[in-house]
Amino acid sequence: MTIDKMLGIDYPIIVAPMFLISNTKMIKAALANGVTAAFPALNYRTDAELRAAIAEIKAFTSKPFGVNLIVNKSNPKYKSQLATLVELNVDYIITSLGNPGEVIAQCKPRGIKVFCDVVDLAYAKKVEALGADAVIAVNNRAGGHAGHLSPRELITLLKENCSIPVISAGGIAHGADLKHAMDLGAAGASVGTIFIACTESDISPEYKQAMIDYGEKDIVMTTKLSGSALTVINTPYVQQLGTKANWLEWILNNNKTLKKYAKMLIAFRGMKQVEKAAFGATYKTVWCAGPSIEHVKSIRPMADIVKTLTSEYDAAKS
Repeated sequence: MTIDKMLGIDYPIIVAPMFLISNTKMIKAALANGVTAAFPALNYRTDAELRAAIAEIKAFTSKPFGVNLIVNKSNPKYKSQLATLVELNVDYIITSLGNPGEVIAQCKPRGIKVFCDVVDLAYAKKVEALGADAVIAVNNRAGGHAGHLSPRELITLLKENCSIPVISAGGIAHGADLKHAMDLGAAGASVGTIFIACTESDISPEYKQAMIDYGEKDIVMTTKLSGSALTVINTPYVQQLGTKANWLEWILNNNKTLKKYAKMLIAFRGMKQVEKAAFGATYKTVWCAGPSIEHVKSIRPMADIVKTLTSEYDAAKS
């Protein structure tokens, strides 16, 4: 089943949850234009702020939206965030970076759908066995935490071996890209990078301008920030910082005893670094984006970006 039919929306598109970028203005604009959207729970510092964001969107529309939840031990707010999302009955939860078993167990009785980020078949089979409603196939064209297989390889592999819907994440910039993913068997697509420089996002003007000034060739993978591979714009600061974890970071990430605490520390430090860069003009710029940055040419309202993508998709199908 495609996600437009699963969720009752016009197009099989999720505006991807983007750390520090997604906000209620963006979500509401997406929902008003025939697609769904999600935001990371971690974009809100307190439970009260998370609840207020959900209430604001629900007051605006009854259209379905989701929340991204980091489900591993690097997120100390995981349990409380899950409890809030279940209590408020969000339409779906996107799980990342951990075991979604508890999320699925709590959501299924409430009718809350659970979509799980995966980068390979082994993990996809695990979450399918746990009862996930769909997998989000994060390929090597994704922004943020990217996978290692191409869109074609990953969609094909999961479609041939899993019975639940496969949502493609990475490399969608035009309607033709979405049509191609759907032709490969995807149930829809999670799209992020082309929305980063939208009018509604609260990131700094410098970050938005960087989305226009830099291109695909400027996207690099770094393991310095979260302990996991992350795609960022190769600014002068990133070049100075380097993209490979140093020996101490490597030991911390690979020692079983230290790994849990190191992940928390590195993720916290990395999030703080990205946060400073996202909202302030600083030399220390670490800006997340995927290869689809190549197709960002101007700062535009969310509605315009969505309408362009959906009209291109309609044209590609006809």
